Amino acid sequence: MYRAGDEVSQREWLTELQATADRLELDAAARSTAQDLFLSTLPEEDRSKRAALAASLYAGSLIAGDQRSQTAVAEAAGVSRLVIQRRWKDLLAEAGLEPPEW
Repeated sequence: MYRAGDEVSQREWLTELQATADRLELDAAARSTAQDLFLSTLPEEDRSKRAALAASLYAGSLIAGDQRSQTAVAEAAGVSRLVIQRRWKDLLAEAGLEPPEW
């Protein structure tokens, strides 16, 4: 869980998350889930936040049933597909969710 103040202090990153979600044409549920995941697993270092943003969008789209490929999310977020591949399951686990077994 995150603090209400995190939404204010991370406004720039949340704006970027929404812009990336726009490029992916994600629905409202996927956007909301991605934002909650991002804020709940927020890395302290700015250099790690873009990777966390991309992994949150990918995982959020999976959870909400509005799935996008790792490649599509990576291109929209400006990261490599491997960044998402390496981070999304750990991000779910850190948020207290069970990653799928497939």
